[in-house]
Amino acid sequence: MPILIGVTLMWAFSFSLIGVYLAGQVDAWFSVLMRVALATVIFLPFLKLRQIEAKVALQLMVCGAFQLGIMYGFYYQSFLYLSVPEVLLFTVMTPIYITLLNDLLERRLNIGFIISSLLAVIGAVTIRYQGIDEGFLKGFLIVQGANLCFAAGQVVYKRTMAKERTDLPQRTVFGWFFIGALAVVIPCYLMLGNPEKLPTTPLQWSILTYLGIVASGLGYFAWNKGATQVSVGTLAVANNLLIPAGIVVNVVFWNRDADIFRLALGGGIILLALVVNDKFTQKIQQTKIA
Repeated sequence: MPILIGVTLMWAFSFSLIGVYLAGQVDAWFSVLMRVALATVIFLPFLKLRQIEAKVALQLMVCGAFQLGIMYGFYYQSFLYLSVPEVLLFTVMTPIYITLLNDLLERRLNIGFIISSLLAVIGAVTIRYQGIDEGFLKGFLIVQGANLCFAAGQVVYKRTMAKERTDLPQRTVFGWFFIGALAVVIPCYLMLGNPEKLPTTPLQWSILTYLGIVASGLGYFAWNKGATQVSVGTLAVANNLLIPAGIVVNVVFWNRDADIFRLALGGGIILLALVVNDKFTQKIQQTKIA
């Protein structure tokens, strides 16, 4: 858990850096490509090709493709429709998706998912009750796409590494994770990217470099390693630590005019969705033990 908390504090600034300095100014797919490419370069020297089976390497590539490559595609687009606090609050669904996906892989159904999802939608509407439009709804759905991909990558990575040799240092195989993400991002940039919207200031280049080497490279390695050391329930809860941390950073440094009351009210309803989901999950686990 300490690893997950440490990464959370580091990632708290990433949302605002993207929303304030990159979104709408730098092509989203170029930003994603640079982040993933830099992270890949960091871990390529540690890659040990003979220490891992081809099947496991492919599974790690799939994790990276979803948790980083496809997720980033959704994530960067969401800032074109939503404010930073809204993006953060709408990531609250990630823990629900984690428990849902884990339940599906273990062939059981968590009814709380449906109720929790409805509550989360009500919370989202509360935040923008005077400004619901097509763009807001599109942004909300885009964030859910990012949440689902991020959750899927974590669940599969945790299950994959649980079956792998315990003496295998994760840094020697994590390069496959970024290679999988790169395999998605490169063709997406070639097809969808806009070469005319590259970074134009040293600050933008510096932010992208930081996000690639530190937030993506070191951050995702530490987060996924931490995920293998905790239970699925703890991992789900840890995903939501980023929300209050990110909002505090954004409001204090960049968005002091935010409607705190509306954010708090909508956020409270969304957090209620997480509590409901957790209660249903505990009942299922108790029934399984009995």
